[in-house]
Parts: sequence; C-alpha cells; structure tokens
Amino acid sequence: MKTETKYHGLIELQEEEVINFPNGVPGFIEEKEFAVIPFTEEGTFYILQSVKTPGLGFVLTNPFAFFQDYDFNLENQAVDILELDSPEDVTVYTVLTMADPFHLTTANLQAPVVVNTKKKLGKQVILTGSPYQTKHNLFPESVAK
Repeated sequence: MKTETKYHGLIELQEEEVINFPNGVPGFIEEKEFAVIPFTEEGTFYILQSVKTPGLGFVLTNPFAFFQDYDFNLENQAVDILELDSPEDVTVYTVLTMADPFHLTTANLQAPVVVNTKKKLGKQVILTGSPYQTKHNLFPESVAK
C-alpha cells in the first residue's frame, strides 16, 4: 500500500510492516496503525509513522543503545494487550524530542514504545513508579560541556 509520510514522502508499505496499536498512542487514541521506518541508514533512528495521518510521525531509537542500564517491567495489562508469549518477541523504542542543535535531543524513557514483533501489536507504555522521566539527554556528555 502506498503511504504518505512525514519525513520520507510517499512510500510503499507492505501489510506485514503495519503495527496495530489497539489503544492508539497517548494523545492520539484514534491512531491505531503505524509502521516503524528506518530514518537513518545505520539503523540508529526510526520513524513511528501513522498509516492514516501523513503528518504524524515520531522519531524513535533503541533506548538500550544510549542507556545501557535502562530496565523496566511490563505490567500484566500491557503483556495481555501485546499478547506477549516470549521476551524474544519484544522490541522496545523510545520517543525522541528532537533539538537544534541535535546533541540536546532528549529521550522519553518514562513512556517506551513496546512492540510484539511476531504479532505486530504495539503499545506506548507509561511507566509508573519508575525513576525515568520524559526528558533524558540522549548525549549527556555533550550537554555538560
């Protein structure tokens, strides 16, 4: 299917690339279908692109690449919604707030995007009682300068 995107223009998406978010995403509960599209060639950044709304795309990254100690437990409700059977079926992303200059970009570690890659189900999980916040510096060493 041809899909208009925020950052890539018109692209061809395969049906198996579409991830269903049964509850939408916070702030966009009517948006149920997204695709994760590589944003950079080296695979560090991605776009969570709405299939329905061309202007709705969130920049994502793998939080473990930047925050090696990042860890959380999914509540049973999230496990049920995602129909998770095995940890191997999970991919975790974090939504970025892009900044100019880029080294001031922050990651929302309090609300990771969790995807069941096997069943193509996704959910942005709001972590409660965790030490994580919505704005963690992606490059803390460059902010300290």
